Amino acid sequence: MAKQNVAEQFVDILVRAGVRRLYGVVGDSLNPVVDAVRRNSAIDWIHVRHEETAAFAAGAEAQITGTLAACAGSCGPGNLHLINGLYDAHRSMAPVLALASHIPSSEIGLGYFQETHPDRLFQECSHYSELISSPQQMPRLLQTAIQHAVGRSGVSVVSLPGDIADRPAPEQSASAAIVTSRPTVRPGDAELDKLVAMIDAADKVTLFCGSGTAGAHAEVMELAEKVKSPVGHALRGKEWIQYDNPYDVGMSGLLGYGAAYEATHECDLLILLGTDFPYNAFLPDDVQIVQVDVRPEVLGRRSRLDLAVWGDVRETLRCLVPRVRAKENRRFLDRMLKKHADALEGVVKAYTRKVEKHVPIHPEYVASVLDELADDDAVFTVDTGMCNVWAARYISPNGRRRVIGSFSHGSMANALPMAIGAQFTDRRRQVVSMSGDGGFAMLMGDFLTLVQYDLPVKVVLFNNSALSMVELEMLVGGLPAYGTANTNPDFAAVALACGAYGVRVEKPKQLAGALKAAFKHKGPALVDVVTDPNALSIPPKIKAEMVTGFALSASKMVLDGGVGRMVQMARSNLRNVPRP
Repeated sequence: MAKQNVAEQFVDILVRAGVRRLYGVVGDSLNPVVDAVRRNSAIDWIHVRHEETAAFAAGAEAQITGTLAACAGSCGPGNLHLINGLYDAHRSMAPVLALASHIPSSEIGLGYFQETHPDRLFQECSHYSELISSPQQMPRLLQTAIQHAVGRSGVSVVSLPGDIADRPAPEQSASAAIVTSRPTVRPGDAELDKLVAMIDAADKVTLFCGSGTAGAHAEVMELAEKVKSPVGHALRGKEWIQYDNPYDVGMSGLLGYGAAYEATHECDLLILLGTDFPYNAFLPDDVQIVQVDVRPEVLGRRSRLDLAVWGDVRETLRCLVPRVRAKENRRFLDRMLKKHADALEGVVKAYTRKVEKHVPIHPEYVASVLDELADDDAVFTVDTGMCNVWAARYISPNGRRRVIGSFSHGSMANALPMAIGAQFTDRRRQVVSMSGDGGFAMLMGDFLTLVQYDLPVKVVLFNNSALSMVELEMLVGGLPAYGTANTNPDFAAVALACGAYGVRVEKPKQLAGALKAAFKHKGPALVDVVTDPNALSIPPKIKAEMVTGFALSASKMVLDGGVGRMVQMARSNLRNVPRP
């Protein structure tokens, strides 16, 4: 039997760690690895059009499966293109192994063609970033990288010169162990004792949940019932906690709605469960706060804490719930539930009623119809910007659906690449990319990846011919909108030219039929929906200090020759402005 080279050993270890796809763009420094993939039936090379797409796709696959995913880029510019998608994966806690192939090892440090130093460049968006400068570092270095990615839920980067990849690999033990899953962690008894005492002493308790409540829905509901607590959530907690939740009071933050803001500010004790909610201006500063998280480094970095609890949410609540005293008084909970219902009736549904004749189409209406027609186990990938708002407010979770996006990193152009990674995990599952025209155009080349692999992703394009979130930020800051307009093609015609299904929708009465036809189509499809550029998102609670440059109040807009535009915008959003 021929001795393995480093590239073959590298690929074998990835396969043993559960990796089934390697997303990337081929290049000379990657050739030994790509050829090793070609000769290994347990893993596929997924040829995308841009390495940024490769990293986004790997991050999405990792989020959907909860297991390690991988991507690769050739030396210099090739692996540099990975960096934005890797930042997103890292901040989303997605276990991803990135291979950054490198220039010939003898030329490193000598200004060689395409020379960069990837082991340094990727340090900020990874838990581990190291260079293999000798075959003798294999397989230990790769195993260490995998264990960092899996064990700490984030990115690891291995830099590998092409000439090293082609050299004979050292012998490895066939039984070498690789960590592929994380343990559960429970807090210490002292912290649990303190938390029990704080809950028992509080009259009004609110739970605010993030993505760390994944798998803990039943435990959160049990605690909420026992202590009569409203349950709010951050955007990344929505899919895990909003469904089947009789205590739901909505979402707080820039995209928020409902009574979550009031519930977090009017309680005696606020318990943050598995959330590193970034907007501290939306958190109270005059109530007791407890934070529970499996990542000790995030405890207390957003707000002052009265108690920090290090542990998995699920394990913590399993230990906690039997020990707290049941509360009988529901007045606070019922008051928050009424506020939430009033807000939903008056604000969130404002654009989904009596809009069947409105042209251009309200984007909220598009999201509402999409929510009704999509499968119960659909995966929605969501572009950053206004698509985030429509998904947050109109896509209904049910415990089977997934909604993923660049919710922590906030990158444009993430929805289509994430849909690629999500669809590869299961070709039979419906995957819908909720794309903005700006984000879609940025990485539009990878629509061809859908066609090449016949991936049945459905792209629903919210096409308002503008970078509307940026435009909104400018207007609120007193600046005229500038540089935000997009001159777009007929995207449906582009889809048809690429060999996919495409349809353009300009009237509301066409929408449901177009979506049904696209969903029925067996291959990739694009529905180009022309939407109202004047639609705004207004936070549920308006304070000037909450965030610079967001839609804090219509009164902040400076009218300088744009009265017509302002009147249109006011009319489009009159029903959506929160009443005092």
